[in-house]
Amino acid sequence: MISVSPARGAEDFNVLAGLYRKLAEWDAEAALPHGVSAEDVKTIFHPETSGEELAAKFNTPEAVAFVARLGSLPAGCLAFDPFDDNATELHKFFVDASFRGRGIGRALMGTALAEIAKGRSRTALIHTTFYMKSAIAVYEAFGFRPCPPFRETPEQVRHTDVFMSRAVQRA
Repeated sequence: MISVSPARGAEDFNVLAGLYRKLAEWDAEAALPHGVSAEDVKTIFHPETSGEELAAKFNTPEAVAFVARLGSLPAGCLAFDPFDDNATELHKFFVDASFRGRGIGRALMGTALAEIAKGRSRTALIHTTFYMKSAIAVYEAFGFRPCPPFRETPEQVRHTDVFMSRAVQRA
C-alpha cells in the first residue's frame, strides 16, 4: 500500500535526505551523455543537504516535503515552496528505481498539488531537464505544460532545461 505524508520529524527528514542523495546520484549519471559533468549537476542542483537543513526549509505550511512509502519502505519524495507571491515551485520529484511503475509518482504529485491548492498560489512551477522523461510524463499527466524560463541557469546546463507550469486548481 502506498502512503504519502509530509515529512515532520527528524526521522522523516533524514529519510528525505537519503532520497535526495539517490536523486543526485541518478541525475549526475543521467546528465553525463548530455555534456553536463556530474560535479556541475551536484553543485548546481543537488548541494548536499542534511535532514536538519531540510527540516528548516520544508517544515512550514508554505513549504512541505512529502515522503512516499510502499508499506514501511521509503519509495519517493516531492517537495514544494513559494516561488513568489503567486506561484509555488515543486522540487526534488524522485521515485527510487526499485519502486517505479507502481503509481508512487502519481500519488506524490496528487498529494502535493492538493496541498498547494489549499494555499494562495495561482500557479505551480517546475524546472526539470529533458532527460527526466518519466517525471515529465507525470507532470504532463497532471496538466503541466512548457512555459518560458522563470530563472536563469548556468550556461553549462542551460541546454537541458525544461520549464513547466500549470494553474492551481482549487479544491
